[in-house]
Amino acid sequence: MEEKEKEKALEVEKEAEVKTACCCPTGKSKHRDKEGKEYKSLICRLNRIEGQIRGIRNMVENDRYCVDILMQVSAVQSALNAFNKELLAQHINGCVIRDIRAGKDEVVDELVTMLQKLMK
Repeated sequence: MEEKEKEKALEVEKEAEVKTACCCPTGKSKHRDKEGKEYKSLICRLNRIEGQIRGIRNMVENDRYCVDILMQVSAVQSALNAFNKELLAQHINGCVIRDIRAGKDEVVDELVTMLQKLMK
């Protein structure tokens, strides 16, 4: 009976690790608290950007002046940059720090590679 309790405790511990881990082992997903402030902030930014994109499409459809459209495109690019900055900060303060503390130093190489791509 003691062996079964140990196995059950290990299973519960593994499930907890998966649920609380910042990034999955493959680095392909991250759990975000749907009620959390960070999640809501990201979604709010994306909703605003989506509205701006729809506005640009309407401007093109309504034959608006090119300069006006270009200014709106610039505003969208700035909004996307702000989104990237916020998401990057969350990633560094969450995933990267946790992985480094867990001895997964390869996360630094991944971060450097990602930053190089973002700065093109």
